[in-house]
Amino acid sequence: MIGVIDYGAGNLGSVMNALKRLSIPARFAAGPEEISVSSSPFEKIIFPGDGHFATAMTSLTQSGYAQALCEWIQADKPFLGICIGLQLLFDNSEEAPPVDGKKINGLSVITGTVRRFPGRKIPQIGWNQTEARPHSMLFKGIPADSFFYYIHSYYADPADDSVCAAEAEYYLRYCSAVERGALAALQFHPEKSGAAGLALLRNWAEN
Repeated sequence: MIGVIDYGAGNLGSVMNALKRLSIPARFAAGPEEISVSSSPFEKIIFPGDGHFATAMTSLTQSGYAQALCEWIQADKPFLGICIGLQLLFDNSEEAPPVDGKKINGLSVITGTVRRFPGRKIPQIGWNQTEARPHSMLFKGIPADSFFYYIHSYYADPADDSVCAAEAEYYLRYCSAVERGALAALQFHPEKSGAAGLALLRNWAEN
């Protein structure tokens, strides 16, 4: 059974519909206690969503999900982040600069920063070619340079390039997916990316 984190963001319905189409059992987590490493009913966790970095991180902290997610990931249990679910894995974001000297940190499970695209035409909205790296399990069997659906103004910049599983280009070449052990995360939306997106979700669910 896959648990899907609901912290009040969008795209939850489309994620659940994609999993249903793939006949993959899933339900929303009832709260952070359901993703306890020692007693969770779930084998895998998906953290999807949209939104502002600071707002999302504040919500996760206040709800108790931040600590529970960190413990889950640190235990190397299967995790998939989508969109903001990728960005919040990093140390900080240019979307959330310090306010009155107070810094908004991410989950800090991947060292690096989330940066704003340098061009004027943002957000990036629509289909973009995505080049998987040879070691990636997420993209196994998916045609090289497939297109996936993106909508974002900020991109992840990991300190360790080896965690990058795929890249895309928008003003610059950037990391659009990460893999490290049982941790995986995507800047694009596989649930909105047609056959390639469904194939990727199946790869993750069955790995």
